[in-house]
Amino acid sequence: MNKSIIIKKTIKPFNKVINVEGDKSLSIRWALLASQAKGKSKSFNLLKSEDVINTLNCLRKLGIKVKLKKKSCEIIGKDLNGYKYKKNLILNAGNSGTLGRLLTGLMVHAEEKVKIIGDKSLSKRDFLRVTRPLKKFGANFKTNKGKLPIYISGTTSPKPIRYYEDKGSAQIKSSIMLAALNTNGTTVIKAKKSRDHTEILLNYLRLPIKTVRKKKYDLIKINGKKNIRSFNYNIPSDISSSAFFIVLVALSRNSKLKIKNVNINLTRIGILEILKKMGVNIKLSNYKIYRGEKIADLTIISNNSLKAINCPSSMNSAAIDEFLLIFLVAAKAKGVSYFKNLSELNQKESPRLYWGAQILTKMGVKNVLKKDSIKIYGNPKLKIEKKITIKNFLKDHRVFMTSVIAALTFGGKWTIYDKDSVKTSFPTFIAKIKSLGGRLS
Repeated sequence: MNKSIIIKKTIKPFNKVINVEGDKSLSIRWALLASQAKGKSKSFNLLKSEDVINTLNCLRKLGIKVKLKKKSCEIIGKDLNGYKYKKNLILNAGNSGTLGRLLTGLMVHAEEKVKIIGDKSLSKRDFLRVTRPLKKFGANFKTNKGKLPIYISGTTSPKPIRYYEDKGSAQIKSSIMLAALNTNGTTVIKAKKSRDHTEILLNYLRLPIKTVRKKKYDLIKINGKKNIRSFNYNIPSDISSSAFFIVLVALSRNSKLKIKNVNINLTRIGILEILKKMGVNIKLSNYKIYRGEKIADLTIISNNSLKAINCPSSMNSAAIDEFLLIFLVAAKAKGVSYFKNLSELNQKESPRLYWGAQILTKMGVKNVLKKDSIKIYGNPKLKIEKKITIKNFLKDHRVFMTSVIAALTFGGKWTIYDKDSVKTSFPTFIAKIKSLGGRLS
């Protein structure tokens, strides 16, 4: 089967309105918390990507009833510590770092030894960042030099902990919080700024969590052993998936697009702030608050006058999944853009900082790559007329989709491999591109 696509022509001007699938971070968190609640929880607009399907499959292996329907998903939770642990239990996180690391937190209380595995890409990623703090609860972990597979022997009497999370990783923070939910006493986390979906959900569920927001970090206190009520959730659209279409418009001619009902959580909108500083025309409308999350419609209008940026590293965390796309905008901006302190990019599905530089180099865009930074020399008149091949990128879905956006806006003849990688986070990506007029073969 041919798993590559070929793009020979740039996209024609368009003026459309679209909806994007549910937020992946919220889809996974809803499922995990619903499994710890008591009774039936229901979600709508759940993202049906491989990462989320793997989440549901792991819950089924833990004895949780899951009904996935066309328009909804039902989970029958069995309360805190309600999982059933069979001997030789193996939980497969697939490609999802969020699932793998958050599951690890929930398994601190496992009554039998549990093995967590993942695909080739996930098996290359660091898990010491979660096992180190989780050991403090009293569980035992055996890893493959800090990577998957992980063997977890839980404890029946976990102790609350104090921990300083200094990487700005929502996965580490969330893993600790999930472990704390089923622990007597108060767990305290001093956490560098990062996504706060878990805190918002716990607050919505009226669990005893208190967050004090400082300038450079958050202080989070959680009292455990409080029952979680079942809850319904209409999951808003994913800002990270929407970002591909935002940049598609930003780099296209005479185009306009509205994306409806997008999650604009302040810890996730770094790409909007960065692109606005670079001259991208983005307007927000129809604001509302849902279950503590901010939601709005986004309207993007193409602009041929883009500016370079010296990007403040304080914005990195809120845009960490979108930097490959931001690099494309920098490639067309007037001047030299500089991005620094991006080592976390290489903790993703592939070494994304390296791949960002690789894509630019193949496009003929001058760049200087260092260990955790990149300089990009923009060319507003850049037009590609050569052949470009993108492959061997560990099937990283964001490398694939970023390459599609580059091909549709800069020209050239692109062959991009591993099209099935989009199933990880955005199964309908190619169909949505085609609905806007993109020609892929």
